[in-house]
Amino acid sequence: MSEPRILAIDDEPQIRRALVSVLRLGGYVVTTASSGEEGLVAAAEQSPGLIVLDLSLPDIDGVEVARRLRQWTAVPVLVLSARDADRDKIQALDAGADDYLTKPFSAGELLARVRALLRRSGPSAAAPAIVYIGDLEIDVARRRVVRAGEELHLTRTEFDILAFLVAHADRVVTSRMILEAVWGPEYAEDRQTLRVHVSHLRKKVEPHPSVPRYILTEPGVGFILRTA
Repeated sequence: MSEPRILAIDDEPQIRRALVSVLRLGGYVVTTASSGEEGLVAAAEQSPGLIVLDLSLPDIDGVEVARRLRQWTAVPVLVLSARDADRDKIQALDAGADDYLTKPFSAGELLARVRALLRRSGPSAAAPAIVYIGDLEIDVARRRVVRAGEELHLTRTEFDILAFLVAHADRVVTSRMILEAVWGPEYAEDRQTLRVHVSHLRKKVEPHPSVPRYILTEPGVGFILRTA
């Protein structure tokens, strides 16, 4: 059985070279990305078994990259960062990272952390890079939605709601679950805000928003994204 592919996302060329060298010596296949957007696309296209992620990226903060990854994949994420404050570690772990290692790092500890995460993770739990529902094409990694060949322009919040529903497709999710995932625990009871955003989202993705085909309401509970 071949070793899992590891994706290293870091904007420093010397760090990428070091990671490739160390991880290849450990027997892993390694690919790299130098920015958050590039890393998200690579994660979608390559379905790596583990991601090593820097926090200080030139376009998107690594915490946001981890949060976006968790919208569609459970691949283990090991943060490798020069930031060593507790606040940074907590934010990264809360966003979905599985472990945190500070720079400078030792090759031995890096490989040990990688082996531990891979042992715990089991088979890759990545969702398809692009999901097709009716006339919708939803690319969660690239945050792109196309309906009947026309690209839609969703706000960040609208896309986050849709991505959460895609991750739980054909399952009822409570309003509280969506609110906590998109806005945070402090908004868990703000159902009116959620209803307004879902209404706006339906106007963009539904052929007939007043009679929704995809995003259905479960009265008193929440919503469900129907794929059939």
